[in-house]
Amino acid sequence: MSEIPQANNDYSASNIQVLEGIEHVRKRPAMYIGDVGERGLHHMVYEVVDNSIDEAMAGYAKNIEVVINEDNSITVVDDGRGIPVDTHAKEGLSALELVMTRLGAGGKFDKDSYKVSGGLHGVGVSCVNALSAKCAVKVYRDGKIHEQFYKEGKAIERIKVVGKTDRTGTETQFWPDGTIFTVLEYRYDTLASRLRELAFLNKGVRITLTDKRELDEKSGEPMGDVFYSEGGLMEFVKYLDKNREGLHDEPIYISGIDDDGSTPVELAMQYNSSYRENIHSYVNNINTHEGGTHVSGFKKALTRSLKNYADQEGLLKKLKFSISGDDFREGLTCIISVKVPEPQFEGQTKTKLGNSDVSGIVESIVNKRISEYLEENPTIGKRILQKVILSAEARNAAKKAREAVQKKNAGFGGGLPGKLASCSSRKAEECELFLVEGDSAGGSAKQARDRKFQAILPLRGKILNVEKAHPSKIYDNEEIKNIITALGIPNIGQEGELNLEKLRYHKLVIMTDADVDGSHIRTLLLTLFYRYLHDLIEAGHVYIAQPPLYLVKMGKQRRYCWTEEDRIRAIDEMGKGDESKVGIQRYKGLGEMNPDQLWDTTMDPDRRTLQQVSIDSAAEADHIFSTLMGDDVAPRREFIERNAKYAKIDV
Repeated sequence: MSEIPQANNDYSASNIQVLEGIEHVRKRPAMYIGDVGERGLHHMVYEVVDNSIDEAMAGYAKNIEVVINEDNSITVVDDGRGIPVDTHAKEGLSALELVMTRLGAGGKFDKDSYKVSGGLHGVGVSCVNALSAKCAVKVYRDGKIHEQFYKEGKAIERIKVVGKTDRTGTETQFWPDGTIFTVLEYRYDTLASRLRELAFLNKGVRITLTDKRELDEKSGEPMGDVFYSEGGLMEFVKYLDKNREGLHDEPIYISGIDDDGSTPVELAMQYNSSYRENIHSYVNNINTHEGGTHVSGFKKALTRSLKNYADQEGLLKKLKFSISGDDFREGLTCIISVKVPEPQFEGQTKTKLGNSDVSGIVESIVNKRISEYLEENPTIGKRILQKVILSAEARNAAKKAREAVQKKNAGFGGGLPGKLASCSSRKAEECELFLVEGDSAGGSAKQARDRKFQAILPLRGKILNVEKAHPSKIYDNEEIKNIITALGIPNIGQEGELNLEKLRYHKLVIMTDADVDGSHIRTLLLTLFYRYLHDLIEAGHVYIAQPPLYLVKMGKQRRYCWTEEDRIRAIDEMGKGDESKVGIQRYKGLGEMNPDQLWDTTMDPDRRTLQQVSIDSAAEADHIFSTLMGDDVAPRREFIERNAKYAKIDV
């Protein structure tokens, strides 16, 4: 943080610029926060926390507290300068009221207040206020406690002084509007993932997450965690590679700044014995999961510096195959973080950096630092190059295996897996492919489906764990070959994005039993998609079916239950709380349902519930998959036990 240009401490209403009002935010909320479901709900928290992080990046905040209250409202407190409360000369309102009630009003547009800012990528605290049933803000500033209340984005009273204080900072509490959001319950692990990430990216900032809904059985105190990192990106890489075998003991750390001192660059990287590249990039704390110019600059510099070192040491003389950029990045975990004064993001999702000058800045800094590192650490350098050479040899073997699969995948209707029960429609946008566990469930699903648009592919047993297998091995696995062939994607395993134009089904539905084996198979499939078919998830094509756990019967009444809470509620309503009055059938597997039941509960588009698979944090997903599917049992057990108290974990 010391390299970030410092902001001016003279932060007042004159620094607040107003762009436009917020009346239309409540009418079209999805335009501003993505959706009104779980993702949008949690995005509200991130927007408020971003304000506090911006204070930290400016050098004025060290502590941030996030509290999930008993009523699912959120409180965010920081020890920054506090939002200005004096009157804005042009608008005639307090700066606080402008920030809270006008979209685009804030100090981040004034470069004397914030040299760099993450908040500009989002919609701001005014949007959070607009989408909240009510909101309360306290500002600790100038020795006084200032307070103001809002309803549906509008102030219901003028700002007032309610006490004295010797501290500074801002405290915001908001209650998301139930008339706008379809989900109102916050997930602890989702918030924890983002706050942990922010702590790594902003070393020295202490972030506390407290869940007042959950009390510790022994102490009676609310559950929670403290996220704090002295090592920053170095510790971030160690966290991600915790369950992998490193090729060198300590991550390689690189930092620098451009000639005019406006764009700090920081990264940490470590090679491990895995077969995947894991590059996670950030701009002003924004997760740019689509990459951008900072990532392309890094890749160019890495390839050039390693290639030059290999040529210099004569390590490539006997290699019969050419080396690609992918080979230099196999088994690499890297965190790239840049601070850009005026970031330009591409596309609607704004997750790809477009500033052309950043590529050259990153490339220059990284090329110089890596070259110096290799000269100073020749043993590690040669170990890395040996890994690169093995990767090139294995890539050629994988290419041959992939081409063999693709020959079977040449036409839309030809070479399809024998077990695939295809559908009659050839319109990919309306077609669905169900990946079903076992022949028994597959047979039931084939009878239950609508043959026009639903295809069924039964899977025999558990597919290969691709987390531990070399890429060339996935093409030897019959079940994985069947999935790839059925999907019709021709360029899996090649550099660049998947060619989704060839995708035969726009809905890929994982349908497994609601037991331990079913969960394991589902996780194996999700690992395959995340590691090798990532673009399918990003495009929103992957879903998880939600079969019921119980059927509760009493006389002619029938009620399906998806959770234990549903079962108890059904007993209360149907049997007046007496379990002996009702019949309860526990579905251990999909094969126990007859085709009509499977259609009614799980496959009928008009009545089913599908869970769409998305990735909020690629870094956290990387950590979870390496933990759950890696070799070490102890971290896996620890992870499951640690998260059991929060019911379930979403990936």
